[in-house]
Amino acid sequence: MKRGKRIMVVLAIILGAIIFLNLAGFAVNKTLFAHELNSVTPYGKIVDVNGQKMHVYAIGNGSGSGDGSDNGIGRQTIVLLPGFGVALPSADFGPLMRELSREYTVVCVEYFGIGFSGQMKTARTNANIVEETRTALSLAGFKAPYVLMPHSLSGIYSEYYAAKYPEEVSAIIMLDTTSTARQEGKNPPRLVYGIAKLQQECGLTRLTYRLMPPAQKEENGYTVKEIGDYRLFAYHVLNDTMIDQSLRTLDSINEVSAMPFPQGIPVLKLISSQSLEKVGADYQEKHLARLGSAVQSQTVEGSHFIYQTGAAEIFDLTKAFLAKIQ
Repeated sequence: MKRGKRIMVVLAIILGAIIFLNLAGFAVNKTLFAHELNSVTPYGKIVDVNGQKMHVYAIGNGSGSGDGSDNGIGRQTIVLLPGFGVALPSADFGPLMRELSREYTVVCVEYFGIGFSGQMKTARTNANIVEETRTALSLAGFKAPYVLMPHSLSGIYSEYYAAKYPEEVSAIIMLDTTSTARQEGKNPPRLVYGIAKLQQECGLTRLTYRLMPPAQKEENGYTVKEIGDYRLFAYHVLNDTMIDQSLRTLDSINEVSAMPFPQGIPVLKLISSQSLEKVGADYQEKHLARLGSAVQSQTVEGSHFIYQTGAAEIFDLTKAFLAKIQ
């Protein structure tokens, strides 16, 4: 056999092995793990929003009482809104929710496409996400005004919410949120998500997560259940709803950047030291300037996911900020 043919045979064998392993992984994933999320009971309430289920989890005195501004003992309602790609926000926000619940009623809303919420074919625009959030809060028994506490990408939706319904937002406490100063560039190509979905379906995502230490740690206040549940949901994190949200990111930013931010709403932006180092001070300064004179900022040591390690510090900063603006 000639050298060229031998190489072709070897390559064919390797390609065949790769295809076989992917098909085997796909079959195992579909057979053994397709329904594993059904074994986890939702932490909070499931409400029907536009014909699909949406998960709202609340803790603290008065949670679910139906009064967002007073909850029986004068407590404010803080609404936590997750960043993009967080597989199970109700678990990921666990330590922060417990800290905040010492003084406030704390509500975590899981958007369509993540956590215990279902998927949604409707476009993931600012308007749709905000209206779905308002509806879910109302159906879960809460009333505005709210203190919004968005992380990362949810800062965009919070600013949209405040611009559209300023009477429903008493303050915003931003957890290392995305800047809404106008941005240029491109969203990730759809092909990238197609490949990632294939990897997830074949079990490669599961294997990768198993090799990585969890971001949620007991020493930072997470329970064993939250750590386990988050990992389980992370195996299934990617779906069409989530992809659509990502592909609309630049459009969402630029839509909000064209909307004046209401100057009567106090804002505290907590900026992670990691983000400050990676994107620079100019990125943050332009965002703060857009938000106006009522904005305050504070740098918090840690990664972009500052709430995973800094729940106690966030509680202290929140308490001081809300006491000051009352």
